[in-house]
Amino acid sequence: MAVDEFEERLDRAFAALGDPVRRALIARLSRGDATVNELAEPFAITKQAVSRHIQVLEAAGLITRSKDAQRRPCHLNAAALEELTSWIDTYRLEVERRYRRLDAVLEAMEEQEK
Repeated sequence: MAVDEFEERLDRAFAALGDPVRRALIARLSRGDATVNELAEPFAITKQAVSRHIQVLEAAGLITRSKDAQRRPCHLNAAALEELTSWIDTYRLEVERRYRRLDAVLEAMEEQEK
């Protein structure tokens, strides 16, 4: 996969997660599949608005939809979330390494003062 394609996926996913309703939809889908009607229940917005949020999440690759008779349940794409987590972890681990080095320097300075 090209770097540009990966960067575009990251951009779409993070843009999609920038909205609190979409984050709540992801949180709900982390507990199991749900239809648009089920996802819309806790929100004081129209089902059409929820559908648009779902379309954004689907375009970002964070969820998928299937057809089950008359139902069209939404499913969380765990692999896409894992990809985001992996990208974040790369930077988190580097920052943690820097803090450990800083802690070691500060500890050595304290020892020298004693």
